[in-house]
Formats: sequence, structure tokens, C-alpha cells
Amino acid sequence: MKVISFALSLVIAVASAQAAESIKPFTTDGCSAFPDGTLAQNQLWLACCTAHDIAYWQGGTHEERLTADTELETCVAGVGEPAVAALMLAGVRIGGSPYLPTEFRWGYGWDYPRGYRALTPEEKNNAQAELEKFGVGRSNSNNP
Repeated sequence: MKVISFALSLVIAVASAQAAESIKPFTTDGCSAFPDGTLAQNQLWLACCTAHDIAYWQGGTHEERLTADTELETCVAGVGEPAVAALMLAGVRIGGSPYLPTEFRWGYGWDYPRGYRALTPEEKNNAQAELEKFGVGRSNSNNP
């Protein structure tokens, strides 16, 4: 009986710790280790990267990451740079894994490691509140 009681206490403690986790304030480094634009237009696709950073900061499911990455590719191609867009897509697919302890990984707003995990309604609300503090309206991928 003590073993069952201990196991139940452990499960409750882990669930409580996960529920108490809060997202860190939003940060963006632009296009990370990639230029924010061309030499002539040095911030040409910066807005695309900032929108992508919002999604990466929040994290979520594997499908939400794929959506964020393809939206980045579409956005950069939309400013007239399809070759750059393809290169950026390859880079984020390889380097943005939630399992790498980088500052730009999927879900970087949460303590490492978070992995792929859907945001709860409370986490979505907390993330939205942090974005509003940063001066960003409703986010794109992970909030209704």
C-alpha cells in the first residue's frame, strides 16, 4: 500500500510541477544565425522571422512546428526570395528541434526540455499575455 501511495504522490507532484510551469517573456533574435534580409534591404524578411519566433517561443505539437516552418518559407518566398526561403526551411527543420538545448529551439519559452506538447488553454492564455506585454497582438499558429 505504501508503494501505491508513494507512486500516486509522485504522479500528482509531477503533474503539479508541469501545471505550474510558466512561459518566459517573449524574446526574438530576428532570423537567429541567418541574415534578416539582403544587403540592399537588410530587413526584407525580418517580419517573417519574428512571426516564426512567436510560434517557436510558444512551442506545441509536431504538426504546429511544421506549420510554423512552412509559413516561414511561404512568407520569405512571398517577399521575392524563394531560394532563400528553401534554405531557411532546411535550416529550421534541422536546427529547430525541441530536443536541442538551443536558445531558438521549438518551445524555447519553456524550460528545457519540453519536447512536443500541445499547450493547455491556461498556457495559451499565459503566452498571449506575455505577447501583449511585448506589444504583439494575437499570435498566429497556436492560439485561436
